[in-house]
Amino acid sequence: MENGSGSRTQHRARDAVLHVETVDVSTLSDAGLRARLGEMGRAESCLAVMKADVLCELARRRGNANAEHTAKETLSLSGRAARGDVKAAVALGELDLTRDGLASGALPAGHARLIARAAADAPIDEAFLTERARHEGYDEFRRTVARHVADVSRDDGASLLEQQRQQRSARVFTNRDSGMVVINGQFDPVTGARLASAIAATERRLYRDEDANCRPTPAQRTADAIAKLICEPDTSRPSGTSLVVVADYDMVNHQLANTRFADGTPIPIGEIARIAVDAGVLPTIFNDATGDLRMGRSRRSATELQRCALALRDQGCIGCGTHPDHCRYHHIDHWQHGGPTDYANLASVCHHCHHDKIHEQGFTVGPHPTRPGRLTLHAPAPAADSTDGADGTDNEASPRAVSTGTADRPGDRAGPRAPPD
Repeated sequence: MENGSGSRTQHRARDAVLHVETVDVSTLSDAGLRARLGEMGRAESCLAVMKADVLCELARRRGNANAEHTAKETLSLSGRAARGDVKAAVALGELDLTRDGLASGALPAGHARLIARAAADAPIDEAFLTERARHEGYDEFRRTVARHVADVSRDDGASLLEQQRQQRSARVFTNRDSGMVVINGQFDPVTGARLASAIAATERRLYRDEDANCRPTPAQRTADAIAKLICEPDTSRPSGTSLVVVADYDMVNHQLANTRFADGTPIPIGEIARIAVDAGVLPTIFNDATGDLRMGRSRRSATELQRCALALRDQGCIGCGTHPDHCRYHHIDHWQHGGPTDYANLASVCHHCHHDKIHEQGFTVGPHPTRPGRLTLHAPAPAADSTDGADGTDNEASPRAVSTGTADRPGDRAGPRAPPD
C-alpha cells in the first residue's frame, strides 16, 4: 500500500504483536487468573485497533455504507453495531494518541470507543482524555468524557443535547420467535432521566405492595412499572418521583456552574428552567449533620432526601456503577444487628450486587482505594480486614443541589427541607 492510510496500517500491524499462549486456567492461582484477564484485555485492545484499521480502509476505498455492509455480513453484526463500529473506526483514524494507547494495550477498547464517539461530536482534548482513560474505570470515564464534551462546547452542551434529541427513536414490535411484544427506545439524557425517575418511583410503589414471599424479578418489576404508567396513568406524578440536578457554585461570578445529574451526566444549565415548568424546584444542601439524613432506628427504608443525597455521593451502585434509579440502599452495619438508617450507614447497590455479592458471597462495603470519600465493594479474602467500612462515607457537606420533583407533605421529615428564609 502506497497511500498514507495504508502505510500507517502496515506500521500498526508490525508494532502490535499478539501472542497469547493457551494455558490450563484450572492450574492458576487467583492472582494468576487476574493476570490472565489483564493479558486478555491488552490483547483485545490490540485487536480493536487492527479491526479499526481494516474498517477505516474499507470506508476510505468504498465509502462508509459499504464498510458497514461488509462488517455486518462478515462479523454477523446488527446494522446498528456495524454503523457504530465504522463511525468509531473513521474517528479513530484521526486520533493518534488513542490509537497508540490501544495498540500498546494501555487503553481498554471501550475507553477508546468513548473517545472516538466524543471526537465526532466536539473538538476534544485528546491528550487530556487519554490520560484520564488510563486511571479511570469505564463508568467514571464515561462521565468524564460527557463532562469534557459539554465543557468544550461553546454553548454549554446545548447543541449536543439538541443533536441527541434529533436522534431519539422508539419501536414497538412482536418477536416472531417468542410472540412477546418488545418496546425499544432511545432518548436524550434529559428525557431519559425523567422517564427513568418515573419508572423507578413506580417500581418502589409496586415493591411495597408485593407479597414478600413471592416477589417478581427486578426486570419483571420494571416491565410491570412501564405497563402501569402507560395503561393506568395516574392523575398526578407518582409519589417519590424526583430529578436531582447538581451544580457547583461559582463564588467569583455568583452563579451555578457544571450542572449535572446525580450520576454525573452533564446537562446545560438552561435545561433546569425547562424541567421546572412541570416539577417543583427544591433547593437543598445535603449535610450529614442534619436530622433529615440521620433517621436512626425510627424507620428501615431510606427517605426520599436520603435517596437524593446517596445518589449524589455514590453516583450509582458502588459495586458495578448501575444508575441510581435502579439501586437500593444497603445498611453497612446491618439493620438486623442494630444498624441505623443514617446517611453514613447506607450505600447504593443494585439488586445483583446486594443479593449475590453482599449477602451470598460475603462482599463488604469499604472506602474506595483511589477516590477519597467514596465507597466500593471489597471481595472477601483470607485474613482480610473485617471493618464495616462506615468510616469511609462522605461526612462533609455535599455540593449545592437542586431537586426537581414532587415534594412530600410540609413538615414530613422524609422530604427535602425548605431552604432558610
